[in-house]
Amino acid sequence: MTEIKNVTIIKKANIYYDGKVTSRTVIFADGSKKTLGIMFPGEYEFGTAEKEFMEILSGNLDVVLPGADKWVNFKEGDVFEVPAQSKFKLNVKSLTDYCCSYIK
Repeated sequence: MTEIKNVTIIKKANIYYDGKVTSRTVIFADGSKKTLGIMFPGEYEFGTAEKEFMEILSGNLDVVLPGADKWVNFKEGDVFEVPAQSKFKLNVKSLTDYCCSYIK
C-alpha cells in the first residue's frame, strides 16, 4: 500500500532516543492503528503491548526478535512480526523509513 486514505492523524509526534526515532500515529475508521516513522542509524530497544507488524519501506537494519539470540537483517520490502508484551532490539544501519501496524 503506497497511499492511506480516510484516516485520522495524530499531530503530535512519537519521539524516542533524543529524536533519532520518530513516528506519527494514523488511526483508521475501524479503530485500527499504524505508525509511520523514521529511524536514524543507531542501536535501540523497544517494548510493545500489542502485536506489531513492522514493514520496512526503505533502509537497512538488523533486528533481534523476542526469543531469538541472533541478529537478522531486514531491508526495503521486508516485514517482521513482534509478539504482544515483548521487547525487541534494533541496530539501524542506514536511515530507515517504516510502517508499523498494531494488531489487537
